[in-house]
Amino acid sequence: MTELIKVMCAVARDAGAAILQVYGDEDFGVQTKSDDSPLTRADLAAHNIIVEGLQKRAPGIPVLSEESDGISFAERSSWDQYFLVDPLDGTKEFINRNGEFTVNIALIEKGVPMRGVVFVPVKDVMYTGDQHEGIATVTREGETGSIQVRKLDRASLTVVASRRHGGEALEACLSVLRENFASIDTTNMGSSLKLCLIAEGEADLYPRLAPTSEWDTAAAQAVVEAAGGKVVDVELKELRYNTKDNILNPFFYVIGDTEFDWNGVLSQVVVLPE
Repeated sequence: MTELIKVMCAVARDAGAAILQVYGDEDFGVQTKSDDSPLTRADLAAHNIIVEGLQKRAPGIPVLSEESDGISFAERSSWDQYFLVDPLDGTKEFINRNGEFTVNIALIEKGVPMRGVVFVPVKDVMYTGDQHEGIATVTREGETGSIQVRKLDRASLTVVASRRHGGEALEACLSVLRENFASIDTTNMGSSLKLCLIAEGEADLYPRLAPTSEWDTAAAQAVVEAAGGKVVDVELKELRYNTKDNILNPFFYVIGDTEFDWNGVLSQVVVLPE
């Protein structure tokens, strides 16, 4: 594990501790942001800890967080590398106390998430991905092991889907998948944990046919791709970052087995314009 990954893990753990402190309170101090998404004291506490921690331990690398203000595309478009952070991914899961929330820190290099850590505070589980080294790991109960995506055939498919987003677009996708696989299992989950299931070989496909932002996916994409998978748009082109003024992702698929003929299957899915 490189020193930079160790720094990212340490900062994520510090943020996780602050999140759990708020998690134990009755009042989360919930506010509503301009996009109607919720914001809690935990989001803000984690943001402050991560920004301060990264600036102290990795000086010279800019930080863009979901809770950052005032960083224009004109400024960030000049960055060759930067940290992209979601201090608390899954705020709605946090508010509902189901444990399915994470701390996400990615290092983007020329638009590509090359390193990423995803920390699950409630379970004390840490996922890491380093595309430079080609290594993805998970740490549970103090034990660290490597992870990788699994091989796939047409006998069965495990699809992971958002607990809160999907609707008609997801159902249309599942209908196509049912025509191409003998059996399909579907698992619903919140936050970037869905991508981590792909990386760990517990699921094969995550279709995200609903809006997300770049900080929602970057860290977990690094984990998935270091584990041998891919995160691609509906035209099966790899997701890239910091290429435009807004930070919205296109609709995308997270795929495990990259040798499988996904184009032959997913090209049958009719995706409505975003």
